[in-house]
Amino acid sequence: MACMTTSTPRQPSPLDPEIAARLKRSADGLLPAIAQQYDTGEVLMLGWMDDEALHRTLTTGRCTYWSRSRQEYWVKGDTSGHFQWVKSVALDCDADTVLVKVDQVGAACHTGARTCFDEDVLLKDGAAGAPGTGSGAPATDQ
Repeated sequence: MACMTTSTPRQPSPLDPEIAARLKRSADGLLPAIAQQYDTGEVLMLGWMDDEALHRTLTTGRCTYWSRSRQEYWVKGDTSGHFQWVKSVALDCDADTVLVKVDQVGAACHTGARTCFDEDVLLKDGAAGAPGTGSGAPATDQ
């Protein structure tokens, strides 16, 4: 049974005001939230959180996301049984992305794959810059 509450992002939230003041949200009030397996470092999925979803994640020990397509909150595992038990939550250096380290039970991806990044690998084993694959010059970070 799903535990979803239909609502719009940016509603008043009980998120700690000191945390809320630090967040740099997108124009629609959301932050990307990366779920990572806490003990292996495996990147599992990317979801979206508003202040309320972050508050629920911090206080319940389970990942809550905002579904942009369904316009509602969803708790990972409520319908699939593939739970994400929260181990830690951190902001990146710009406070515009959340990293949630979790203990993933079952598949993280809605397709049934372990991660959302298993099926469409664009580069494997660091082949970029190898002979015959381009200039070999390092990319610049901007």
